[in-house]
Amino acid sequence: MEGLKEKLKVLAVARRSRPGPEEPVYLLDAALQPAGLLAVSCSDFTVRLHNKDTLTQLGQYRGHGGPVSGLVFSHTTPDLLYSGSADGTVRGWDARRPGTAAVQVFRSDPPHSLCSFDLSCGDTLLCAGTEQVNDEDSFLVFWDVRKTGGGLLGVYSESHSDDITQVRFHPRDGDRLASGSTDGLVNVFDLSRGAEEEALLATCNGDSSAASLCWSGADSTQLLCLSHDAGLHLWELRHLDTEEPLVVFSTSDARSATPPADGGGVDYLVGGRWLEEARKLLVVGGRSSGELRLMECDGGGLGLLSNLGGGHTSTVRCFLWDAAGEALITGGEDSQLLLWKPGGEEFTSGRKESMKSESALRNESRPHKRRGYQREQKAGYPSAT
Repeated sequence: MEGLKEKLKVLAVARRSRPGPEEPVYLLDAALQPAGLLAVSCSDFTVRLHNKDTLTQLGQYRGHGGPVSGLVFSHTTPDLLYSGSADGTVRGWDARRPGTAAVQVFRSDPPHSLCSFDLSCGDTLLCAGTEQVNDEDSFLVFWDVRKTGGGLLGVYSESHSDDITQVRFHPRDGDRLASGSTDGLVNVFDLSRGAEEEALLATCNGDSSAASLCWSGADSTQLLCLSHDAGLHLWELRHLDTEEPLVVFSTSDARSATPPADGGGVDYLVGGRWLEEARKLLVVGGRSSGELRLMECDGGGLGLLSNLGGGHTSTVRCFLWDAAGEALITGGEDSQLLLWKPGGEEFTSGRKESMKSESALRNESRPHKRRGYQREQKAGYPSAT
């Protein structure tokens, strides 16, 4: 395999999907289906379906009544797409029939606004993190995907005290779960142990509100946490039962730790992703003007791989690496969806001017902010098993 750095250095925009004449929307999150579909969540509460190679929009799904807080395709049934929302639901959509109603709907009891969710690698469990309730409680809610009627299993209620902004199942162990919150804590669970107290394996302090989590490392034993104020922490979880340090690399402000490119570092971090083929942890940061910095992260800190310009015109909110197509996909607050390929040349000329504005979009599209969607009083949750 050709070196990752050499590939990323020659990335250029190959395709660009521009918004229509309707009100511009932020592109918030994206999920990739190996068969060729790309799902994108938008700040108007819709989920759009695209061809991943051409970025042609194939349709969209409507049904959520609040901001969409995440997307994931089923691992074993790739035609099934899940989306979670602040409206208190996780919905399953048939990717073969864009525009149709949800084929599955999962709710908690009572319903609470969902900030995050994920699906286990074996497609058996859904887990969602809720907003803080009654100024003191937040919940990890679990459903059995295989059961009809929602399959609610129960909740964990003691591990976080504020909005649970991220939940991430281990890519190969369906019982291993990590959760991050605006309370600054990142928890790791072994769900096979049952009750919450026994299932909690470790609590790592990120010192600031957790924005995203990513399992990484050759055996997925490391966990990356990025905070909303650009903090970065990489932990080695194999050391949980040893005297070895958990911290692989940590900085409270990655903006000061990122290597400069063309005279500038980054203004924010977009996210991280473990690239299995290259055996590298990719961290993407950006400038408010739209430029991107692609970096690798290891025990030595952050190293610059590539600097990408000429694409976005404002903040980038999501990215994916398509290993099969050797392409980077990005979406952002300028309403644009971009496909970057080595040596790519755009099929259309020109680029879109910034559509970023101080509109309600900014408030609607940040799932870690409290919006109060369907807030209910705390009521008798069972224990998750």
